Amino acid sequence: MSDLPGPIKSLKGALTIFEKDLEATLDLPFYESIGGKARTVSDIAYEVCLVNDHIGRSLRSEPLFDWPEGWVTAPDDLRTKEATLAFFKESASRILETVEGWSDEDLAVKVLTEHGETDRAERCRFMALHLWYHSGQINYIQTLLGDDDWHW
Repeated sequence: MSDLPGPIKSLKGALTIFEKDLEATLDLPFYESIGGKARTVSDIAYEVCLVNDHIGRSLRSEPLFDWPEGWVTAPDDLRTKEATLAFFKESASRILETVEGWSDEDLAVKVLTEHGETDRAERCRFMALHLWYHSGQINYIQTLLGDDDWHW
């Protein structure tokens, strides 16, 4: 992994850690909200996948889908640990296939986002940051359920 350009290395690492966090989480918070208001682990993972898929389309110069209104929630068929993990793995695979083999020059290619022009490297860095942010939320849910181990 060390010969990868920095943004791709960071993205790959964040995808790996997020998957490990999903695998280590108990089944209950995938479908049940802690306290009745918190997002479920399935909701969080579904949003991560939508963000990665949306950015992936931008990186591949494909048409973007419309972003859902309000808080992103997982559809009913993705409210189990198994379904969430499978959906995340498919999404992670798609984004890794997109960036696989990219050089620093490839990462410097400009792309258009809903916020204006940027480059592919920034989009990869954003995905890594977004994954880490939501991984922290999953870690917090784990601690609320009595699990304070590191699972990476």
